[in-house]
Amino acid sequence: MPDLLSNLIALRLPVARQRLFFFYFFIFMFFRVLIALVALVLLALGVAPLVAGHLHLGVLVPVVLGIGGLVLAWRWAAVQRWRRAKTWRSWLWRLGWAGLSVWVLSVAWLWSVIDKAGVQPAAVPAVAAMVVLGSGTQDGQPRPALAMRLDAGAQLAALQPLAVVAVSGGVDFGEQESEGIIMARYLAAAHGLRQDALVVEEVSTSTELNLALTKPLLLARGVDLSQPVAVVSSDVHLWRALQIARRQGYAQPIGVAAPTPAIIRFNVWLREYFAVASSWSLQEW
Repeated sequence: MPDLLSNLIALRLPVARQRLFFFYFFIFMFFRVLIALVALVLLALGVAPLVAGHLHLGVLVPVVLGIGGLVLAWRWAAVQRWRRAKTWRSWLWRLGWAGLSVWVLSVAWLWSVIDKAGVQPAAVPAVAAMVVLGSGTQDGQPRPALAMRLDAGAQLAALQPLAVVAVSGGVDFGEQESEGIIMARYLAAAHGLRQDALVVEEVSTSTELNLALTKPLLLARGVDLSQPVAVVSSDVHLWRALQIARRQGYAQPIGVAAPTPAIIRFNVWLREYFAVASSWSLQEW
């Protein structure tokens, strides 16, 4: 900064020109620091769940954006020289920022759509059955997000004891037992539900298969799918799950929202953005 001031004095620029220079200089520095701060936040949001053993797009995207942002902030001057050297590079620079802005706005829009898609167990009207969707297990136990889904399902089962309770999920990578078996065991041990009374689906590997493969099991138990059926899942996942349920023939699906663990909440929201796009492209709903 002292060298910069000395150069300005030596050049004897008019005061108005000096003020304009400093204005642009501080805008430049502010933008650079802002990029670095946002990049650090994104990196932290990605690394925390990564250390906890979660690996998916909702974790990788903020890590990549964070690293990219830090490199950009560090090499800002060099990047600007590269950008100004060719006209097409300037256009590529603008196009990149425009694309990132559109993507961020689309994420925010989708989050506003899927937010608050479900209700709490106490607000659920009478249902013929409930389906608790799988989410992930580790060492024979439900991961925190799945445990929260099961807790919400158990609360609803206590409020509506005549409803058939179904749990759904196949074998996760590295596990020996299916999610369905682990979920049923958790409900029995933690909430006192009779394990032999539960409908257990243990083959599915996606939300679509959860609902599709549970349907014949419910029909075999005498559940009329034209009646209301509760779909229990994490709050961020419910909107997509309900769209798929309707496509699968559940005439009146009712979303029951379970909370998402705070440490992975941002990442799960981000992963759901890509999951919704994938589900739509595969015509799952």
